[in-house]
Amino acid sequence: MNKKLDIYLAGPRGFCAGVERAILMVQEAIKKYGAPVYVRHEIVHNKYVVDNLKSEGAIFIEELSEIDQIDRPVIFSAHGVPKSVPQEAKHLNLLYYDATCPLVSKIHREVENFERKNLPVILIGHRNHPEVIGTMGQTSKDIFLVESKDDVKKLPIHKDQKIAYVTQTTLSVDDTKEIINEIKLHFKNYLEPKKKDICYATTNRQEAVKFIAKNCDYFFVLGSKNSSNSLRLVEVAKNYGSKYSILVDDVESFDPSIISNNSKIGITASASSPEILVKKILERIGQYFELNIIESNFEREDVHFKIPQKLKEAV
Repeated sequence: MNKKLDIYLAGPRGFCAGVERAILMVQEAIKKYGAPVYVRHEIVHNKYVVDNLKSEGAIFIEELSEIDQIDRPVIFSAHGVPKSVPQEAKHLNLLYYDATCPLVSKIHREVENFERKNLPVILIGHRNHPEVIGTMGQTSKDIFLVESKDDVKKLPIHKDQKIAYVTQTTLSVDDTKEIINEIKLHFKNYLEPKKKDICYATTNRQEAVKFIAKNCDYFFVLGSKNSSNSLRLVEVAKNYGSKYSILVDDVESFDPSIISNNSKIGITASASSPEILVKKILERIGQYFELNIIESNFEREDVHFKIPQKLKEAV
């Protein structure tokens, strides 16, 4: 008889509103215009999602210059793009749709606002992440990336200079808090974002992991290696008490034999990972163990972002 295993499912988990909107935009573009539809960069950082969209008729590219059929539409990913990208699309006479998450777009507008006020902007984020590249590409004025507390001290800005700061949406709340405190200690005069820049879904998923991590010997985060919000969830699970915190980027090759008997398991799916992956990993673990599923009580998210009217016409 299989050994019994306690499985703590984090909630909320899985797709956020920005991810759902971006995926739907690609699917509706394929319905409206037929295949292929080009997508600049992975629409969201998840291999399962990207592979599914490829099978439906999406072609993923990194630069607009890779587009062979210029009469086909192109969609910009949920992470956002520098202003130079839509400018290039117009120059190439391409039909394009921007699937940037509205919460990322909010940060873009903040950066533009700070530019109008002639304020140097500090961006808390991870170098080379597409969201960071997109945000830094919203202004031709001074914008400085900081990844740690130490980076704040090295900034080439006088302490008396008035500054503004924004953050990448998918960072750890705890990490960002530390860096924001350092900015406030270092600079006397600063302008904060009107609302918190870390998105509701990132915060909710991290809080859900914190709530159950202390109960878990193993914590499995379903997400991709290049997904910032997935990697942050792995860190949060480890920092809040799970003995082992593991990113699972390919459920099909996941080996449940790493789990020892009588272990307590935590599972979540990042904001860019579909709920079906949770079902798949439970099925795999269920081949080895009898599962006792413990589902967290949580408030359902009711945030929804509309897709552009031109794509809605295809529905």
